Amino acid sequence: MRRTTVWLILGAVLLVASQLVSCASAPVVIPDGITPMELVQRAQDATDKDQYDVAIQYYQAILDRYPDDIEMVCTAEYEIAFIKYKQHKYTEAKAGFTALLERYKEADAEFLPAQYKILSEKVLAKMELEKK
Repeated sequence: MRRTTVWLILGAVLLVASQLVSCASAPVVIPDGITPMELVQRAQDATDKDQYDVAIQYYQAILDRYPDDIEMVCTAEYEIAFIKYKQHKYTEAKAGFTALLERYKEADAEFLPAQYKILSEKVLAKMELEKK
């Protein structure tokens, strides 16, 4: 009886340990030629599975590979900041939202997607309320 209990406990510990290791995200291999929309879809799929570090890697690929696609850059910057918010990394989230909002003060702001300005302002305001 005692031996069985020990094996059950050991099995449970190993199961938990393997789940913790599988949650650690290794670098994602992102094929060349993948479109920004495909990257966003893969990032959203990862986010749906709570694989936030994987999602950030896909969004970062947009920033690295498509720096001239301003709509996709804004999407990636917003989503990275929002993931940081969801992870309770408020300092990083605030920095991300603030940097994105700075884009809306530049001369070509009229070409930026308006939703990310509105959403960033709302999340920042919510963070301020939660802080109080």
